[in-house]
Amino acid sequence: IALGALAAVAMDRFELLYRAFYPLVVLTQTIPTVAIAPLLVLWFGYGMLPKVVLIVVATFFPITVGLLGALVFVSNYLSFPIPVPDLMRSMGASRWQIMRHVKIPAALPQFFSGLKISAAYAIVGAVIAEWLGGFSGLGVYMTRVRKAYSFDKMFAVIFLISALSLVLMWAVEAVRRIAMP
Repeated sequence: IALGALAAVAMDRFELLYRAFYPLVVLTQTIPTVAIAPLLVLWFGYGMLPKVVLIVVATFFPITVGLLGALVFVSNYLSFPIPVPDLMRSMGASRWQIMRHVKIPAALPQFFSGLKISAAYAIVGAVIAEWLGGFSGLGVYMTRVRKAYSFDKMFAVIFLISALSLVLMWAVEAVRRIAMP
């Protein structure tokens, strides 16, 4: 989340970073997670690192694109007679003040939308990482029960994964209500 938010703020601030990295951010979403996971296991081993990297890759896109889109919208389109950031600049506001008082509050709804999506992707990414290269966890359990043709247990795991995703999405919604009363 922090990495995605930092990337969005940096790409909003520096046009060169936007032009250089935005296509790469989009490109990361064209590669299926199931295809990346075995490569990460090959490169980083069977420990926790490939799972964390896969989760970061899966959750980075919704946070970055959602927040960046909102920040760009505020810069270019949020206007009364003139764009609010330009108005604040003409009144002597620094970039930090514009970010703190205008851009971030206006971008929070998009940020939380991306965070909800990322919460669900994080669970799915973790299960896929365990499924393809782990020693324990729900992904490994799914592989074992699938090989044993215990489809009732497979559906139980699927429902558990769905429930975990829903709980995380509910938690994000609760944080959103607190952050944006």
